[in-house]
Amino acid sequence: MKTSPVAGIRPSIIMEQHKHSFTKSEHKIYNYIEENQAKVIYHSLTEFSEASGVAEATVLRFLRKLGYKGFQDFKFLLAQEVAAESVEDQGDTYVERIRNNMIRALEDTYDMVDLDALEGSIGAIHGSDDVVIFGIGSSGIAGLDMQHRLMRIGKNTQVVTDSHFQVMRATSLDAGSVVVAISLSGGTKDIVDTVRIAKERGAAIIVITNYVKSPLTKYADYILLTSAKESPLNSGSLVSKVTQLYLIDLICTGVTMKNIESAESIKREVSENISDKLY
Repeated sequence: MKTSPVAGIRPSIIMEQHKHSFTKSEHKIYNYIEENQAKVIYHSLTEFSEASGVAEATVLRFLRKLGYKGFQDFKFLLAQEVAAESVEDQGDTYVERIRNNMIRALEDTYDMVDLDALEGSIGAIHGSDDVVIFGIGSSGIAGLDMQHRLMRIGKNTQVVTDSHFQVMRATSLDAGSVVVAISLSGGTKDIVDTVRIAKERGAAIIVITNYVKSPLTKYADYILLTSAKESPLNSGSLVSKVTQLYLIDLICTGVTMKNIESAESIKREVSENISDKLY
């Protein structure tokens, strides 16, 4: 049996990543799976088609769009996910659930790292003297951490979290600039509008987001995907920020390794200068 192209990544995460691009019929399939995972693993294709209210051919097109070879391939991986979750949920306290959610989100994000996009992002930041980070709300907090990391190795970096200032800053960019746009949904209008301006000005665009296809990724040169399911009532959760910070750590470490001697020298100087601020 050949390995599935999406083997190792939980089906619920694959669906979540592509949700923005689903048709009306595909949303019916998605909703049925989300609400009936334990039943789906025992369905035949015909039973699944009837239960979800769409044609068998539509189901197969949906699964192939997500990278599965067929219905059996999808069911096999979904069954593994359902089994793992049932074990994790037995007797969990909220302390254990939060820990498990964080560990799972980091592992899923690790599984989805596109090494070509990561190396491209590192190279673009390394080669630019004008790196600008855009983020709003909790994504802006992640952006501030990225600015801190890059400044400590001597990289000229600015983070902008105000939507009006973002538009002004984007207008001043050029082909030598690099933009890092952080947005969990990829659909925050202020960020999308700002990145569109930056793209028109010729800047390279790095997007850190949770969704493969979104208004924001249309303008991206490099897409790095997080994996953190977040409900509208739980926006800004720590789990989503942790996955963003993981990708930021990969980028910043990669940039450091591009010029290790200079970066380490600047880090030592920064540490020495900061130490004067301590009693």
